[in-house]
Parts: sequence; C-alpha cells; structure tokens
Amino acid sequence: MEFSRKLKILFSVLMLVATNVFAQTESALDETFRSNGKIYVVVAVLAVVLAVLFIYLISIDRKLKRTEDKLKNKY
Repeated sequence: MEFSRKLKILFSVLMLVATNVFAQTESALDETFRSNGKIYVVVAVLAVVLAVLFIYLISIDRKLKRTEDKLKNKY
C-alpha cells in the first residue's frame, strides 16, 4: 500500500472518530459562536489550514518520488 493511500485512510478514520467525540459535547462557547455566526469563520479557517497542510504534504510526496526516481536512474 502506498504512503498517500495509507495517509488518506488514517485521516478518514481520525475524522470519523473526532466527529463522534466532539459532536456529543456542547458548551457556552459553541452557543456564542453559533448565535454570532462566527462558527462559520472558525470552520472556514480550519478548512483552509487543513487544505494547505494536505497540499503541502502532497507536494513533498511528489518531490520525494521525483528524487527517488532520479536516484534509481542514476545508479
């Protein structure tokens, strides 16, 4: 199994576990964010951070594959 596939599976499992754990608790902070509409800002910022992180990981993986291919062809 290649690394990116393992990473996708791990991320999916972690997201399922995290949504189940955090969906059961509510606090005053949650209600405040929802009433002011700021929960969407928090979700958007988290989505952007995660998207950038995954794009960065994918680019590193591609660069590493290119480097490994160059080394294989050299020797």
